[in-house]
Amino acid sequence: MEMCRGHAGKKLLDININIDTIQTMAKIEDILVRMKKNPSDVRFSDLSKVCIYYFGQARQKDGSHHVYKTPWQGDPRINIQNHKGKAKAYQVKQVLLAIEKLEVEHAAEK
Repeated sequence: MEMCRGHAGKKLLDININIDTIQTMAKIEDILVRMKKNPSDVRFSDLSKVCIYYFGQARQKDGSHHVYKTPWQGDPRINIQNHKGKAKAYQVKQVLLAIEKLEVEHAAEK
């Protein structure tokens, strides 16, 4: 792949990055819709993607458990568990609550 030089090349690179970001956001939004619709039928890998998107890499991975850091203390905590490739429904609901709390706090900062 040949890179363009100069300002136009930089714009092209920025556009590519933005397209990747938009595609990632769209995938996350699709997973969130499925999580809300049926929390008992969520793949662990999908829940992990959502957690990484909102909370960063797991701060602790202990066997089947992944613990994510939140900007607040206490509940809702983000501790998800891989159970035969699926996420547990109550943990999916906790993640949804945490995302909602994160979005409310972010909106209040604006």
